[in-house]
Amino acid sequence: MTAEADLGSITEVLEALLDASNDDRVTVRQIVEKMGERSFAPLLLIPAMILVSPVSSIPGMPTFGAIIIALVTVQMLLGRKHLWLPEKLAERSITADRLERAVNWLRKPAAWIDRHVHQRLCYLTFRPLSHFALLTCLAVTMVMPLMEFVPALATVAAFAITLFAIGLMTRDGVFVIGGYSFTGLGVLAATLII
Repeated sequence: MTAEADLGSITEVLEALLDASNDDRVTVRQIVEKMGERSFAPLLLIPAMILVSPVSSIPGMPTFGAIIIALVTVQMLLGRKHLWLPEKLAERSITADRLERAVNWLRKPAAWIDRHVHQRLCYLTFRPLSHFALLTCLAVTMVMPLMEFVPALATVAAFAITLFAIGLMTRDGVFVIGGYSFTGLGVLAATLII
């Protein structure tokens, strides 16, 4: 097992993601090992951030990301200490080239986020209020597979989950509020489209 990453910023999460493998393909297991089984918020953040990037246009990717996000979210809600993933899911992979392109695409937004993250409205990031954010993430993942048929709608949903994950990881309640806002925007967009 690789050494667990010390994840204090979004940029550090991206760097750890790039370091997850030296092979042509990167498995979900390699990413979890690099982040650390106990690093739930970064493990919630990674698939959501990847789905915000152009990688989300790959057919099936929003559904795959939603499954991982749902598994991480449920385990966070249950208070588990270590992440469990089914073997078949843990062995799924993405090409290292696609992962690197996604990470490079996310570098500028991550640097901007790192400059603007502060510990504020922290009570939104602790129990019991953090559970509302997690339940919202879980609800969003339940409809993400349907969003694959509407271009960019899954990206809006993934962005909402990204904001929740950033808020929970950095203890910044402003990002949690942003997650609720984008969830509402996604619901509104879906309603107008349907």
